[in-house]
Amino acid sequence: MNKRHFLQLGAIGATTLILPRLASAQTAPGGASQRLTLAAGWRGGPDVPGDFVGLLQVDWQAAQVTVKAAVPVPSRAHGLLAEAGGGFLAVAVRPGQWLLRCDADGKVVQRHHMDSDTGGRTLDGHACVSADGTWIYTAETQPGSGQGWISVRERQSLRKVAQWRTHGAEPHHLLVHADGSLMVANGGLLRGEGDKKRDVHLMDSSLVRLDTGSGERLGQWRLKDARLGLRHMAWNEPATSGAGTRRLLGIALQNEHDDLTQRRSAPVFAVWDGETLRTPCLLPVGGGYAGDIVAGPDGGFVLSCLRSHVALQWRPSAPDEMVTVAQLQEVGALAAGWPSRQAISAGRSVGRLAGRCRGLARWHPSVAPAVLKWPADMKLDNHWVRT
Repeated sequence: MNKRHFLQLGAIGATTLILPRLASAQTAPGGASQRLTLAAGWRGGPDVPGDFVGLLQVDWQAAQVTVKAAVPVPSRAHGLLAEAGGGFLAVAVRPGQWLLRCDADGKVVQRHHMDSDTGGRTLDGHACVSADGTWIYTAETQPGSGQGWISVRERQSLRKVAQWRTHGAEPHHLLVHADGSLMVANGGLLRGEGDKKRDVHLMDSSLVRLDTGSGERLGQWRLKDARLGLRHMAWNEPATSGAGTRRLLGIALQNEHDDLTQRRSAPVFAVWDGETLRTPCLLPVGGGYAGDIVAGPDGGFVLSCLRSHVALQWRPSAPDEMVTVAQLQEVGALAAGWPSRQAISAGRSVGRLAGRCRGLARWHPSVAPAVLKWPADMKLDNHWVRT
């Protein structure tokens, strides 16, 4: 990859980076996808104000992004979950009150409001599917106490059938382990009226592993720095050889230090290897805030750091380093891109997509970078998924 060439994309002002594997998409020689569809949430500009979820179609050959579907929603959407057949499930941002399901054409097929649940809890922005595909797990908070909960929901009806404590406050992202257990990132912050942070000195962020048969806590891990908040997670794609062959869970961090200098220089990445949770790289390169994370080349990860306007790459072979792979204005949502038929270093090369305010950018170790503008005045949220 011509790193200098890619970094020049920052001058264009793109703010979303493409990084999902597209086994079914049309591909050009070298493996770079030419067309794909993404489910996303965004906020419209002055001409079309409000919050939306929908489908974006990307055609790299035609150099065009089009809005296939746009559904108005009552509040900001955050996490999105791709579903079979090309549809998706959108989750309201904290303190969330709704779930919305759309089909492959972006048509609304189901709405669920939290008023229909018992307990008066609010959504924390993310959901995931059980290992067998039967259940959907949603991260939730009990207002007042701040206690975190996981609701177990029937996949089709979204009806809650069980609930488990997360053993912490403000559960945010959740992912299923290969053995079927559930990994939960407790952000650890207490919040008051208007979702404002309170009693930050009591912050207690942790990674928790739950048994999905009983809800039993199988393990809990914390970083030494209590002001580092665990937010978003991704499983790596282990390399076939070298240092990146081990299965790892990467975690994007957002810190809450009082001192401005300390806040801006805090690490943005943690990794869990099944036994220990640690921050392998302490370099002050991400502005102390990582918004999204996806699997990267060589068994590593790529993170978006919107406050420092960079996308960073971490590899197990160089654990104390973070390499800048993109400089994009407010780089936000990431998606792991497309498989390459070419081997790069010790593992497979993996393309990436990113985006936020002004457009979408593509990075791939063996394909020229590219950037496309949004078709309208729109600001994407921190996450999106390929459908």
